Amino acid sequence: MARLLQELVESFRIAFGQIRANALRSVLTALGVIIGIVAVTLMGTAINGIDIGFNRSLAMLGEDVLYVQRWPWRRVDDWWNYVNRPPLEVETAERLNRVIEATPGSLLEIAVPVATRGTSVRAGELRLAGVMLFGTTGDYSRIVTTDVVEGRMFNDVEASVGRPVCVLGSAVAENLFPGRSALDQTVQLRGERYTVIGVLAKQGEFLGLFSFDNQIVAPLNAVRRQTGARPNLELRVKVRDKTKLAAAEEELIGAMRRVRGQLPGERDNFSINQQQAFKEQLDPIKAGIALAGLFITGLSLFVGAIGIMNITFVSVKERTKEIGTRKALGARRRTILLQFLIEAVSICLIGGLVGLGVTLAASLVLATLLPALPIAFSPGLMAVSVLVSILTGVVSGFAPAWGASRLDPVVALRYE
Repeated sequence: MARLLQELVESFRIAFGQIRANALRSVLTALGVIIGIVAVTLMGTAINGIDIGFNRSLAMLGEDVLYVQRWPWRRVDDWWNYVNRPPLEVETAERLNRVIEATPGSLLEIAVPVATRGTSVRAGELRLAGVMLFGTTGDYSRIVTTDVVEGRMFNDVEASVGRPVCVLGSAVAENLFPGRSALDQTVQLRGERYTVIGVLAKQGEFLGLFSFDNQIVAPLNAVRRQTGARPNLELRVKVRDKTKLAAAEEELIGAMRRVRGQLPGERDNFSINQQQAFKEQLDPIKAGIALAGLFITGLSLFVGAIGIMNITFVSVKERTKEIGTRKALGARRRTILLQFLIEAVSICLIGGLVGLGVTLAASLVLATLLPALPIAFSPGLMAVSVLVSILTGVVSGFAPAWGASRLDPVVALRYE
């Protein structure tokens, strides 16, 4: 054991001596490994970042909320089975809540009607476009995780009479009332004046694509009176235990069929959606990133491994007499094998560490330039990169090292 440890130490010393003596050649040889490690770490960082940002966004939407809507959150080919579905109404939510209350041990807590539309809002000379307007009832605060940091949410009485009051998202409040409080100020929505009674806490963006803070919440009856129409609603149903989401969905389907008076065998005339649909849409994107990253990684590591194998063969040829001398003096085959194998692994490991440094620097730059984009450079990813580097060195260096260990010392000493 002591002899093997001594051989390992000596092999590392010789390997790093050779790398130092041929620094430029070693750097050029390691380029393929560097590119491969950068590719695999960037791919892993991107996928982890997407997962973190997506889960964070789901938490903002509410992981314990089911959505009752006319259309499913997926592509449908038989659109004619959906287009003539009856619309959802406030009365639908009221009847559904009565069914929930009458169900012993129900997994459902409450159903809240919500109407969503894009709009623009004005305050004095300032105008903000692309704002999401949510018309809902006083129970809206029970199904969202966002806190009201200033003021309050409107109550049931204000919602019932359709009082023109609203709660602003943090971005809307900051843009319309820079440097001052938005409370008790007036904003105009489609020409009607609303009094600001609250401001929501800052929530952030979804992968830098859209902001959860660019919204306004107002009483549904006020929104209906303003537009003069009965917009299509969705029902957001809060689940008591998010770990039993599947069972709660089954209960909700049965409750909605009762509310709609559907007979056994009839096709549901509503859709139950949940955040899992977003995950299913995200999975192909993640798979595409992973496939592209694996292809680039595999190609780069393959090229790098060939380069390292070639350079190791060259190194064996250059040091054939040295190998013969060492074997003539009693060096074992495993000693020669370890010497060249460790040299190949060391080059790959150095390339892997450089690649990790490049990825870390790129991640820090991206985090600075795009703060809304979640960056996840995990220790597990670093460990995988180091392991891939070592395996690449072992695979690429084994054949030359094995050939060197099998050299006949007499032939090697006569080599010119």
